[in-house]
Amino acid sequence: MQVVSLKICPFVQRVIAQLAARDVEHEVTYIEGGERPGWFLDLSPHGQVPVLVTDDGVSLFESDAIVEWIDETQGPLRPGLSPEERAHERAWSYLATKNYLVQCSAQRSPTRATLTERSEKLERAFDTIEEKLGKGPFFGGGEVGLVDVAWLPLLHRSDIIERKTGHDFLGDRSKLSSWRERLMGTALVEASVAPDFEDVFSAFYLSEETFLGRGEDVASASSSSAPKTSRCG
Repeated sequence: MQVVSLKICPFVQRVIAQLAARDVEHEVTYIEGGERPGWFLDLSPHGQVPVLVTDDGVSLFESDAIVEWIDETQGPLRPGLSPEERAHERAWSYLATKNYLVQCSAQRSPTRATLTERSEKLERAFDTIEEKLGKGPFFGGGEVGLVDVAWLPLLHRSDIIERKTGHDFLGDRSKLSSWRERLMGTALVEASVAPDFEDVFSAFYLSEETFLGRGEDVASASSSSAPKTSRCG
């Protein structure tokens, strides 16, 4: 099967990580962000990535639909769950995917004030998952599941930002930070992105056009990420 991708699209990373977690053989074709070749538009009705072309030549689009197809045809990552437990995993996965573009927007913020404003929704999601996380090591216990893979793009990008700029989107959320560390230690990170992903990501999100890229007083901006007391898709 083949996945058509933009290198820094989080929705694409989620799909590829789902395949990698199951050791499903696949190829990845990358298109440029500003280009939509005719063959791609023939596969994607709305011109967005990811697109997955099955071994039978059927083109699937919309990341949620693709992930559900992978789960149904390649087997669940955590077999034996009840229908309620499977719905529970999907719901917590959706919380992650609803914040992919929120994080993308925050990372492109031109000023500290904009970064703070654009991070508010993401912080609420991080507060919510922090309260839900158990002893781990992963969301559902000892095995990587749908929820872990769904949150991987958010946590991977926050890890890059912290290493390169000192800004920590996770703040003082200790369980979330531990979860990120464990996921970063799996093979899924490298398997789900292009070899030059970090360079391409940094060129776009850490350019001179962004507050994080310029490195202006980033350490103080990180305090806004502390927990409160209480074109891809």
